[in-house]
Amino acid sequence: MQIFTVIFYCHEAKLVIDPGGKIHDLKEQNEYDGGRTHDLTEHDLRVIRFTNEEVERNILMVLEEIRNALTEN
Repeated sequence: MQIFTVIFYCHEAKLVIDPGGKIHDLKEQNEYDGGRTHDLTEHDLRVIRFTNEEVERNILMVLEEIRNALTEN
């Protein structure tokens, strides 16, 4: 069994919100993130990712995407 630490998780919505920095641009990290997303979705979780820059510079867009994810079913 794989264990992951996530930054934000809403159990009721089964939603993982994963902000990240420039390291996620690296090929190896990107591949790891893809595998991690796959494993989390296997447990019926949804994962949405944002860059730190998006959070810092466009928080309204980030909040809108989170709101959309929470209302999708």
